[in-house]
Amino acid sequence: MWNHSQKTMLGIGFALTLLFNSNQHTFAAESKGELTKVDNVAHRGASGYAPENTISAFDKAVDMKADYIEIDVQRSKDGELVIIHDNTVDRTTNGSGSVKNLTFEELRNLDAGSWKAEEFSGEKIPTFDEVLDRYHGKTGILIEMKSPELYPGIEEEVAGELIERNLDKPQNEKIIIQSFNFESMKKMNSLLPAVPIGVLTSSKKDTTDQALKDFAAYADYVNPSYGIVTQDLVSKVHSLDMKISSWTVRSQQAADFLLDMDVDAIITDYPDYVLPRK
Repeated sequence: MWNHSQKTMLGIGFALTLLFNSNQHTFAAESKGELTKVDNVAHRGASGYAPENTISAFDKAVDMKADYIEIDVQRSKDGELVIIHDNTVDRTTNGSGSVKNLTFEELRNLDAGSWKAEEFSGEKIPTFDEVLDRYHGKTGILIEMKSPELYPGIEEEVAGELIERNLDKPQNEKIIIQSFNFESMKKMNSLLPAVPIGVLTSSKKDTTDQALKDFAAYADYVNPSYGIVTQDLVSKVHSLDMKISSWTVRSQQAADFLLDMDVDAIITDYPDYVLPRK
């Protein structure tokens, strides 16, 4: 039989075991909570490290294990869908002029890398089909329709490229389409009903209860600039069965803020800022 002191020691040991196991479970739960999946979206590729919207930036994002690359789609004068952010080529190439006024050959002959660093000299402006063929199946692709009002019919063209590759029924929501142009997104939703649609905004007027309800009729994501993100907004978006992705993270502080807000995705120039926190 156990004596009193042995029973006491056994009791203490048992209590410590329970406490330790309890703490283990608590720690596991907290860790799981901290490591809640947030999609890491490389903004124009890993554009903090390589020239935006180039193969180098997209390859870097894949190497950094980003969940998505974000790309900007526009159209050349002769009808080629190309990946570039600005409506002009002046900032990110050695050329000048509007994207829509330059032929594909003229666009393709530009150097889209040297402005970032000499090592990227000779980078080309990619085409939409090149990006789809190179990256679908490797990483998700968040397609931004950039100024679609400048390019009548571009919605049908983008939809056609996706349908041709059976990407109109994406697995695990690995294709998403977004724009600041809400009418364009309504159109994309009707053309590609199985593809998630996102609306971009930096305006608080698009975060009212009525605006959010209007978005919910055709959109799956509300994607605000991080300066207007609040816990209340995140809750409202989620209550309407939509997700929220926020942009553009260029500091660890901004990434940490959005992680605390429990957004669903963070769009960042630096994918390494959006890592699961221990």
